[in-house]
Amino acid sequence: MRIDAHHHLWDLNAVNYPWLMEKGAVRFFGDPTPIQRDYLLPEFRKDAGAAGFSASVHIQVGAADPWAEAQWVQSVADQYTDWPLVQVAFCDLTTDDLAEQLDQLQSLPSLRGVRQIIGRAPGEDQLSGTNELLDNPKFLAGLQQLGERGLSFDLQLLPELMERTAAVLAQAPSTQVALCHAGSPHDRSEMGLEGWSKALKSLSALPQVTCKLSGLGMFDHNWCANSVGPIVETCLTQFGPERCMFGSNFPVDSLSSNYADLIARHKALVPEAQHDQVFGRTAQQFYQM
Repeated sequence: MRIDAHHHLWDLNAVNYPWLMEKGAVRFFGDPTPIQRDYLLPEFRKDAGAAGFSASVHIQVGAADPWAEAQWVQSVADQYTDWPLVQVAFCDLTTDDLAEQLDQLQSLPSLRGVRQIIGRAPGEDQLSGTNELLDNPKFLAGLQQLGERGLSFDLQLLPELMERTAAVLAQAPSTQVALCHAGSPHDRSEMGLEGWSKALKSLSALPQVTCKLSGLGMFDHNWCANSVGPIVETCLTQFGPERCMFGSNFPVDSLSSNYADLIARHKALVPEAQHDQVFGRTAQQFYQM
């Protein structure tokens, strides 16, 4: 089974996404204008299916009402039973009613974990203040509760935050963690990638952390297999194929490539003997599919 372990869907009539529909706002991943429209499973499935995929993992994407988004994703999973679809929903791990919110989310059969973004991009993080989660004891307690419930945590952050984050995750060893977008190496200079690789070791040293080869075009719309080759090689070396999984990050990464080119570039960079693992088995095991 080939599994796309990181993508998004949205029905703009069913769920409100304030960040997506903001007019004239250029984000760290580019101008969202081309994706300010419905993006539904049939469209995603057409591209992913043509590339050999037959199942996927939906990742929360900043809805105004996270519960409404999670319910809508469940309705999609229920409608398209021939396409195995599981989801990672949003939950604020610092909220006082965390147990109740997690109980509610776990009523959805498709739920596998939660994501609460720690870092997106340097400029945006200064405005959002999400980096401060790492210093909040409630955040650590929430991470620990996820592990107790058998839920995973999708981790999105910047290289500058890796060592601090690793110290927090080390205190929640039973919580399985998926590192989104290879840890967002936003500085693609030689020095920038050296710093990212060094910081990444703090996370790859933790056995509960698995790395997603995803989102590689967000910080470089002119990316190609050669330009991101060092990133993929470093991830495979540090984590091993058993802890690496592919994710398209569509439709966000459709701003930098089409699906066919994106998967072709990843397949060219991952040794063929590791394809079954990276493009399927790792995600199948991690997300209990």
